[in-house]
Amino acid sequence: MTVKANQKTLYRQIASQLVGKRKIPFIASDHEVGHGRDITWDLRAKEAPTHIKENWHGACWIAEVIATGMRDGKPFNATHRFITSLRTTPEALLRLVRERWSLESWHWIRDTQFREDAHRYRGNGAGAMATLRTAAMNLLRLAGFGSIREGLQAVMHNITALLALARRQPELKP
Repeated sequence: MTVKANQKTLYRQIASQLVGKRKIPFIASDHEVGHGRDITWDLRAKEAPTHIKENWHGACWIAEVIATGMRDGKPFNATHRFITSLRTTPEALLRLVRERWSLESWHWIRDTQFREDAHRYRGNGAGAMATLRTAAMNLLRLAGFGSIREGLQAVMHNITALLALARRQPELKP
């Protein structure tokens, strides 16, 4: 579970356990280059202390991920804190955190470009529309558009281009 700054007590407790020169037994790191990013992801984790376990039953780890580097030519620095009941390696925990952020970026696109959160479909309508949005995003990516917004603008008033996207065959990799 991501611990945000609005969860003041838990956020401070985790921060105090991972600050300074304390011995942090579990460390993992990953480096990402591509898509306008050159970022190093450092995970620091340790067993959740007793006072946190008492209030968060099942808690196993507390962790923070610090991302530093460049994104789109600008300095980037972000710190995120977590508590989890997973019993796994630091490398696996870092991979899970990064995968979660990847999913969050898809949800951000769905909300900003398709305004998904503003819709109030009922019954099967919500699932059907989510499926259509996912298909649209995948078709635009297959067509080579660098951004969903760019792709939507290219086809939204051009039925011929839209139908050409729907008929497009994915390239098979050898």
